Amino acid sequence: MVKYSLVGYDGSDASRRAFQFAIELARCAHGRVRVVSVLQVTEGGADACALMMADSGTRRAQELLEELQAMVPDAASLVDVELIHGSPGDVLLSQIEQHGIDHIVIGHTERGALARWLLGSVSGNVLARAHVPVTVVR
Repeated sequence: MVKYSLVGYDGSDASRRAFQFAIELARCAHGRVRVVSVLQVTEGGADACALMMADSGTRRAQELLEELQAMVPDAASLVDVELIHGSPGDVLLSQIEQHGIDHIVIGHTERGALARWLLGSVSGNVLARAHVPVTVVR
């Protein structure tokens, strides 16, 4: 049975649906949900990343928890929240070993072929590389 699900959360409708699905699953299985929001730094290098982490890490994690509680009032009792800087697919996959994740729930947004080719697909990356069950919520 699923005891610890991971949700990649970016505030999109798809990630909200994934979070709500994971919460319902956790309630049924008496499990927990780890919500990870990944911030990807594309410009500015290591200095910009260090400044951003020091400036907004704790505050953004609290804001994220408040956003989740607005959707699910008892979220604080069911979730662990973390804000991480890096590549979304790599960060989500690294959580499996680090935190004993036994299931991933990820939202998927339909994009055209060109956007998918240029930007990649986090859900496709996770599906291809995860060694735990993955549920894609549309």
